[in-house]
Amino acid sequence: MDIENPELIEKIRKYALASIKPERYEHSERVAETAMYMCDMFGVNPRKGYIAGLAHDICKDMDPQTMLSLASHDNQPVTPVEKKKLSLLHGRAAAVILQRDFGIDDIDIIQAVSRHVLGGASMCPLAKIVYAADKLEPGRDWSTKELREKVFNMSLNEMCLYVVDWNNEYLRKKGGEPAPVTLRFRESLKRDIAGDAQIALEMSLGDR
Repeated sequence: MDIENPELIEKIRKYALASIKPERYEHSERVAETAMYMCDMFGVNPRKGYIAGLAHDICKDMDPQTMLSLASHDNQPVTPVEKKKLSLLHGRAAAVILQRDFGIDDIDIIQAVSRHVLGGASMCPLAKIVYAADKLEPGRDWSTKELREKVFNMSLNEMCLYVVDWNNEYLRKKGGEPAPVTLRFRESLKRDIAGDAQIALEMSLGDR
């Protein structure tokens, strides 16, 4: 389905309202709004951000075995971390639903929804935006106005790294450990930040 078709958002909205708890739906709306705002900041199609944000948790309240069944259709292996906690598959399951039931074939939207839980190396800008928006939406206890003003002045890669580091520290305080794919995401962001700095340096030297 054409992502510019206004009927698409209404179909996803109705599905979400019927599939997840009211408070989770409200969270999804805030993620959609935050992602749309961030897309505008970073030169990404805001409609893609809104759709991915609205849809990212549509499988969060699903039975774990159903999540596993859906996720198995994305042709990616289920990792040991995901097997241990099947609810981590809700993003991958939602991406399958978007493709199968809503006809969305936009690879950025699919990646953004699929990877918003644990992240991943070499993510597209939209996927980074939705990953960060999920943690930065204003309904989160830690996401104060002052914090958002701070991170929204960062580059996208710096913002994502900030969010990943905060989330990893949160997990450790609760006695957990970041998933290997999240650690690879962190290293990928650090490489991207270094690359951005190198490009900026070369451009500044070229202007002399």
